Amino acid sequence: MQQLSSLLEKEVKRALQEVFNCEDKLNITFQETRKEFEGEITLVTFPFTKALKSKPEEIGEKIGSFLKQQCHLVSGYNVVKGFLNIVIDDEFWLEHLNEANSNQLFGYAKQASGKSIMVEFSSPNTNKPLHLGHLRNNFLGYSVSQILKANGHEVRNVQIINDRGIHICKSMLAWQLFGENETPESSGLKGDKLVGKYYVLYDKKYRAAKDELIAAWEKETPSLEGLTADETEALGKLKSVGFKELNEKDQALVVRVSDKNNKFLIGAQELLRKWEQNDPNVRALWEKMNDWVYQGFEKTYEKMGVSFDKLYYESETYLKGKDEVLKGLKEGLFYQKDDKSIWVDLEKEGLDQKLLVRGDGTTVYMTQDIGTAIQRYEDVPELSQIVYTVGNEQDYHFQVLFKILEKMGYKWASSCHHLSYGMVDLPSGKMKSREGTVVDADDLMQEMESEAQRIAEELGKLGGKNEEELEKYYNTVGLGALKYFLLKVDAKKRMMFDPQESIDFNGNTGPFIQYTYARIQSLLDKADSLPTEVNTDITLTATEKQCLVLLLKYPSIVKTAGEECNPAVIANYIYELVKLYNSFYQSHNIHKEENNILAAFRLSLSEKVAKIIKSGMHLLGIEVPSRM
Repeated sequence: MQQLSSLLEKEVKRALQEVFNCEDKLNITFQETRKEFEGEITLVTFPFTKALKSKPEEIGEKIGSFLKQQCHLVSGYNVVKGFLNIVIDDEFWLEHLNEANSNQLFGYAKQASGKSIMVEFSSPNTNKPLHLGHLRNNFLGYSVSQILKANGHEVRNVQIINDRGIHICKSMLAWQLFGENETPESSGLKGDKLVGKYYVLYDKKYRAAKDELIAAWEKETPSLEGLTADETEALGKLKSVGFKELNEKDQALVVRVSDKNNKFLIGAQELLRKWEQNDPNVRALWEKMNDWVYQGFEKTYEKMGVSFDKLYYESETYLKGKDEVLKGLKEGLFYQKDDKSIWVDLEKEGLDQKLLVRGDGTTVYMTQDIGTAIQRYEDVPELSQIVYTVGNEQDYHFQVLFKILEKMGYKWASSCHHLSYGMVDLPSGKMKSREGTVVDADDLMQEMESEAQRIAEELGKLGGKNEEELEKYYNTVGLGALKYFLLKVDAKKRMMFDPQESIDFNGNTGPFIQYTYARIQSLLDKADSLPTEVNTDITLTATEKQCLVLLLKYPSIVKTAGEECNPAVIANYIYELVKLYNSFYQSHNIHKEENNILAAFRLSLSEKVAKIIKSGMHLLGIEVPSRM
C-alpha cells in the first residue's frame, strides 16, 4: 500500500495543479477504503477545502474524474462526503501477484535493519511448574521474536530464571520437613511438579499455623516482645471481638504479628538467610531441587516449541545488582535509612520511593532486574533494545526499573520496552499457584492433543497414517489451537480461555485456519502443474480482487506487527484472509474452469494464500498440516 500511495500522490498533485491551478503544498492523506464502499485506497479531501475554496465532495468528484481519465492505475471512483474512494485497476494487483510469487520471502524485510533486539520471556520461578499464564507468556514472547526477525532485526531469546528468594525456600523447607527424601524418580513426577507439590504443601502448613495462632490469641492475648503500639491494640481488639469482626487494617496487623511467630515462615526466612550466607547444606539442597525443576522445564519448553539463546539466573545477577546499588549509594543517587536499608526517591519523576536493599542486606526483585539489565548490555554491547514479556501486574515495576536505570546514567534505558500482557482467566475463575488451583501447562497441552485426537477419530479422515504420523498430527492441531487462541487476542487485553472453543473447526480458531491450508494443498495436489506467472490481462470478480488485495497487504501486516510487538495483528489478518479465500473457493471454479487463463490465476492465487497462511502461522509458532 505504501508503493500505491506514493504513485497516487504524484497523480493527485498533478490533478491539483491541472484542475484547480493549485501550487500550494497541500497535505495529501490516504487511508484504506472502508469495507462497505468500493475501492482499495481513499483520499481524504477535507484538508483541501480552504485552499481550493470548494466543498470536499466537489473536490473529490473533480480529482476522481481526472484520475480515471489520466491515470492508468485508476479504473473507477466514488465520493462519500470528504472521502474519495479510488478503485485500482486489476492489472496493478495482478502484476504485484507475479512479483509476490517470485519472492520466496514475501512479507519479510528485504534487508537487515541493523538493529539487535533481546526478547525476554518465560522467566519462571523454580518453585512450581509452568501453568496456563506461562503459556501465554511463552507463546507471546516467542512469536514476537519471530516477527521481529521477519522485520530484519537480529533477535536473541533470553529468560531470567528466578531461582532464589523466599518462594524457593518455602518449597525447600516443606521438602525438608515432609519429603522423606522423595525424588522425581521415586515419585514418578516431573521435577518441576514435585517441587511445586511442596510449595503448595508449605502454604497449607503455613495457613494452618497462622489460623492456629490467631485462634489461640482470640482466647488469650499473647505476651510478645517488640510489638508496635498498633499491633498491641489490634491484638487487644482480637480477644474482644474475634478476627472476623476486625476491620481490614487490624486484620492485617494481626496477620503481621502471626507471621513473626509462624514457625513455617520463620523457617523459610532462616533458609533464605543461610542461602545468602552460602551455607553448604542449604546450597546443596537448593541446587538439587533446582536441577529437578530445570529438567522438568526443559521437557515443557520442548513440547511448547520454544527455545532460548541464553539463560540468566537471578542467583547470579542479583549480586551485580547489589554492587550497582551500593555504587549508586556512594554517588548520591540513592539514600540509606536508619535501619541500613537502601532506597531510591523517584517522586520528582511522578513515581514513589522504592526499596532496593533491605536493612539485613538481602535484595529485592528490583535489585536483581537492575543487575540483569546491565549484564545484558555488557554481554551484547550492540543491543538496540530489550523487550520484557511480563504480565501487566508488573507495569509499575518496569516504569520504576527504567527510571532507575536512566537515573544511573544508562542511555539505553529509554529504549527498553515492557511488552505488557493481560492475565488469562478460566471459566472457573482466577488461578492461584500457592493454593494449587492453576492449570498445569503440561496437562493443558496434553488435553488439547487428546481433544484433537477425539475430533479426528470422529471425522474418520486420517486413514493411512502410521502411529508416529498420527501423534505428530494431534500435536500440530492441538497445540495450534492453543497457541492461536492465546495469540489472537491483543496482548494488552485480559482474556478468558475456553479449551473447547479454541479447538473448534469453525470460526476464528487455529484448526479452522489449518483446515483451510490443508484444503488448498489438496487442491494444488490435483493440478497437473502450477503456473509460475499469471496473465495480467484478465478481469477479476469482486471476491477475487478482494482476496488478492488482502493477500498483497501481508508485508505491511508483518511490519505493523513488528512495530507494535503484537502477534494478534498477524493472527487476525490470517483469519480474515482465510475467510475471504473460503468465500472465493465456494463461489469460483478452479479445476473445472474452462478458461485456462482464469484457471491458472485461481491456482496461483490459491498457492499464494497457502504460502501466506504457512508463513503467518510460522510467525505465531504454529505448524500447518498438509492433510486434515
